[in-house]
Amino acid sequence: MSALLTVFDLLLTLTLLGLALVTVTSREPRRAVILFIAFGLLLALVWARLRAPDLALAEAAIGAGLSGALMLAAARRASGRKTSPAEESDTEDAP
Repeated sequence: MSALLTVFDLLLTLTLLGLALVTVTSREPRRAVILFIAFGLLLALVWARLRAPDLALAEAAIGAGLSGALMLAAARRASGRKTSPAEESDTEDAP
């Protein structure tokens, strides 16, 4: 049983590292936020494996839930802006 848990912990660690790398290198804000939420949920599982249920619940609720929802809203607002600041100044000068 101990060997199986060791393999699970190793797989969880590698998945977390891979997910963190993909999240940081993502070019699309919405995709990065969704990957961040998945990272937070897996991190909550890590805290649970480390027998820290208070941290696991806090990570799931605040880290993945609340922060993820706020970042999704921010990414949605940011993607709504189609023009760059330079284009906005050009349109203001036009008659």
